[in-house]
Formats: sequence, C-alpha cells, structure tokens
Amino acid sequence: MLNLTKIKNVPGFIILIIDLVIVFFSIWIAFLLRFNFKIPELEIDLMPYVLLVVISTRLIIYLLLKTHRSIIRYTGIQDNIRVFVANILGSFIFLIINFITLKFGHGKFLIPMSIVIIELMITTFFIWVYRISIKMAFLELTNPSRIRQKVIIYGAGAAGLNAKSAIDRDAGLKYKVIAFIDDDPKKENKKIEDVAIYSYSKLDSLIESNTIAHLIISIHNIKKDKKKEIVDKCYSHNIKVLIVPPLSRWINGELSFKQIKRIKIEDLLERDEINFDKDLIKPILTGKNILVTGAAGSIGSEIVRQITGFKYNRLILLDNAETPLFYLNNELSETAIAGSYKIIVEDICNRSKLEQIFEEEQINVVFHAAAYKHVPMMESNPSAAIRVNVGGTRNLADLADKYKIENFVMISTDKAVNPTSVMGASKRIAEIYVQALSKISKTVFVTTRFGNVLGSNGSVIPLFRDQIEKGGPVTITHAEVTRYFMTIPEACRLVLVAGALGKGGEIFMFDMGESVKIIELAKKMITLSGLTLGKDIQIKFTGLRPGEKLYEELLADAENTLPTSHKQIMKAKVRDNDYNLVNEQIILLLEAMSEDNKIIVKNMKSMVPEYISQNSIFEVLDIESNKTES
Repeated sequence: MLNLTKIKNVPGFIILIIDLVIVFFSIWIAFLLRFNFKIPELEIDLMPYVLLVVISTRLIIYLLLKTHRSIIRYTGIQDNIRVFVANILGSFIFLIINFITLKFGHGKFLIPMSIVIIELMITTFFIWVYRISIKMAFLELTNPSRIRQKVIIYGAGAAGLNAKSAIDRDAGLKYKVIAFIDDDPKKENKKIEDVAIYSYSKLDSLIESNTIAHLIISIHNIKKDKKKEIVDKCYSHNIKVLIVPPLSRWINGELSFKQIKRIKIEDLLERDEINFDKDLIKPILTGKNILVTGAAGSIGSEIVRQITGFKYNRLILLDNAETPLFYLNNELSETAIAGSYKIIVEDICNRSKLEQIFEEEQINVVFHAAAYKHVPMMESNPSAAIRVNVGGTRNLADLADKYKIENFVMISTDKAVNPTSVMGASKRIAEIYVQALSKISKTVFVTTRFGNVLGSNGSVIPLFRDQIEKGGPVTITHAEVTRYFMTIPEACRLVLVAGALGKGGEIFMFDMGESVKIIELAKKMITLSGLTLGKDIQIKFTGLRPGEKLYEELLADAENTLPTSHKQIMKAKVRDNDYNLVNEQIILLLEAMSEDNKIIVKNMKSMVPEYISQNSIFEVLDIESNKTES
C-alpha cells in the first residue's frame, strides 16, 4: 500500500484556490436555485460584478482568518468553525455593500438578499464536505478501520466529544472510537458523530466482542468506586485506561490527544471532591497581607495557588529553597497579578529577619507550612528537627503574637500523634507551644493535622514510580505497613476551611478516609504501568526505617474529637498546657541542641510522655525510663 503519511502537506495556496472555486460555483448554484434555473437577463448582466465582489471579499476574509493554513487531513471542529465564521463575516459585508448600492447606486441590491443567504449555506456546506471527505479518505487509505486500534470513551458529554475530536485530529491513524459509555439513560441508543452510546451495563459485552486497546475516562466528577471498578475491569482484560485532564489544563481551551494520559495511582486514591463554602474563607483572606512559610513546598505552594483565587492584598512567599521558589515565581508570574506577591529566600530560624518581614509587610495572616518532614533524616539529626520544627515555629508564633496578626494556621502531621520518631515528636512540641500561646494571645492560633499527601516531596508514590521506570525492584519497608492518603489540593482546601473555622487553640484533624496498605499500592502502580509483578518487576522488603510506624494515627490515646460545621474536619479535645511551663521547657530544649543526640531526645521525651521510639537507637531511652520508674 502507498505510504501516504510521507506525502507532504498540500500548499496553502492550493487549498485557497479550491475554496474560491467552490465559492464561484456556489454563486451560480444560488442564482439557479433562486430563479428556478431561469436566471433573468438583468441578473446575468450584473453577474460579473457579483462574482468580482463575492470572490474578492471571500479571498480577503480567508487570507485574514487564515482558513487555508489548516492541514486538511487533520481537519477538526475548530477548523470548521473558523470557515463558518469567515463565511458569516463575508456575507455580512455583502449586506453592507447591498445597502450602499441601494442608496447610492441604481436603487436596488447588487446581490439579492436571498442569494446572500443561499450562497452562504452552499459555500459553507461544500467546503466542509470536501475537507472532511479528504480527511476520512486519508485515514482510511493510510490505516483502514480494521487495522486501527479500538477505543471506548466513558462519558458522552462535552469532554467525551472533545476526546473523540482529539483522537480523530491527532491520532486518527492509530485509533478509532467505536463506542461511548454513559450512565445517563436518556443518552442510551443515541449517537454522537455516528458513534453509538451505550449504558454502563453494556461495557462487558463490548469488551468481550471487540479487541479494545484503550478506555478513556472523560468524566471529571466520577465517583471513586466507579473509577476503581472500571480500572479493575479493564486491566483484567489488558485494556489500558486513560483519563482526560480538567478543562483548566487544556491548551488554549482545546484538548490535545497528547494530554490524555494513562490513569495514575493518584487518580485512584482520590476521594470524592470536597465541597466547601468559599464565603466562609473570604473573611480571613480578603484584603489581607498573607505570609506563607515553606511556600515552595508541596503543601505551601498549593496553599499559595488556592489563595490566589481570593481577593487578598499581598502574598509574602517565604522559603529557604531557592530553586523551588524560582519555579513558583515563574508560575505566579503567569497567573497572579503583578505586584501582588513577594518572594523571600529566608530561614524561619532567622528571627531578626522574620521580625523585619512582619514589620515591613504588615502581615495579617500566616500559613506556616515550613518544616523538616523526613522521618529517617530527622532521626539522625534531632538538633535540626528542634531548630526548625520547634525553634522556627516558636519564632513565627511569637512574632504573630507580638504584631497582633489575626490568624495563624500551622500545618502539622499525623506523625505527631503518639509519636515514635524525632520528627513526629518535634511537630507535637510545636503543636503544644502554639496551643499554649493561644491561651494568652489575641491572635487566633489554629493547628491542622493530616496524613500523607499524594505527590508531595518525599512521598512513597514518586519513589515507587521512579523504581518502576528503572525496572525495579520496588522497595517496601514492611508487608503490613499502612498509610492514610489525600490529594494536595484536597488537604489545602481543608487547611483554608480550618483556618476560617478556628476560634483559637484548636487542633483540627481531617477525615483521611480509609488507610491504604502500601504493598497493595505498589501492586496497583505496577499494574497501571503495564508490567506484571513477579515477571517484569519484583517487590523487595527492606524493613521498617528508624522511627517509622506500621500504621499512622490521627488521635492520641488521651484525646477525643468534637464535630465542626464541616463534616470532613474534626476538632481534637486535647489537654491544656501552661504557657510559662511550656516556654521554659522549649528554651531548655533549644539550648541543648549542641548536646549529644540522646540528651536532646531525652529532653523531647520529657515534654511528650507519649513519645515512644520505634526501630530507633533511642529505644534505649525508653528502656532506661521504664527501669527508673519500676
């Protein structure tokens, strides 16, 4: 078969000539239809002028709108819309010319009004037909339907139609959409662009009667259980599942086939979308100067993105990581209003610089996301955990109190509950200090506590993905280890809501859903990558890391919860702490940072009695403590 894919594109001037030839014959056909194939002599006398006006006008409009620049074999909806707009514009000019000739000419229209309408319809119709015909012929000749791989689209709405158009335009040589699946019974047995719509109950029979290459999920608000069911069903038949990105990620409002990506584990772990009242959040953000610490991190940067959706006055973005801040600045330069934000490269342990920022920027609200979070790293470096997680938080909280800012929201972690690691204990101490200070301060201090977020720096998912790309093995610490997960946008939405709900001193916990077994997570990621566990890639168990738990908790044993106005946010009822006592303990803790690691950790344990080390060299301190008590 002739390889037509190597044929060069038809030059634009050829397409333009063909379009004008169609315009020429459309004028004659319009006159013949209008006058029942007996064109009056007067009209024939005026025909040269009509042809000159119509063809020259259409030529100018086509050149201006560049309708001839599209590649015919990839003609899509946007190309056809451009042709229609060009023809409408040309016909509008004909109307203007008609009124000019009526008033200043021979007292009649140059082009009969009915001819203007008929010519518009005929010209548009034939240009569309010839372009689409060439496209369909090219697709069939280069790759007949029987050779193209079959695709099913789940969702027969606008996104599904755009997905089909993207396939036809960008990948029609390889794929053919054979069916739409939709849950709406009103759409069943109907067609979109000659492709039938079936109910979900027919998916099994479609899979069994056809060799399906891909199923594309185009519905964005699909329930998580339905999404998992579809994925499991497809992968049991070796069908790859793709997902259409949200409209906001489309390029210039148009979907490209390259943007339709393989479904990721993050898509399967997502929970049903959180609904929250923006009016609840507006009062703490509108017109305010807002400081976000750790602004370049996973959580901090997403908080920044969500804040930009509100009418704040100024955003101060502070982080000590220069390169991530650089990328965040590039992103904001395209989305945020110029001058509405300021980037500051600084360490939260530099109290004098922080004070300068509070004073000069007149901060109203703080979202404190800066912290050291890696459990094994902090287990080896307790002084760093104390310096940043405790000392840095104390600096910010003290300045918030001193400058009487309105709201201070601290991002904590589920690892602060019954901590088994230095990192978790340091965050618990920071919680205690912020909560104690709130009792004597006019600032509303709030702590938010949640588990792992999907895609965050240091998350297990990027690690697994990297290991899978390298061919494995995928390393898991323990076969029984479990974790809670939520998406970064979801976590940050709840942070904003919690900040608005807080009255002072609360520790808010988020509904993390069900815990996930990490081994099942790894197996699912391997399957989604198109690999077979035990054949293409292996799983290797490495043992729990220092300070790591088998499972995470959201509440300490001595705590219980109270409901809030948001069903996915709960308030922990925790013991009160005296500020003076807590402050003295933290001063001693900070002064001991240069001491031996065991002395530092021993001081931490005295502040947090429930801190029991696991898989750590500091377990000996717990043994010694038990002996002393006995």
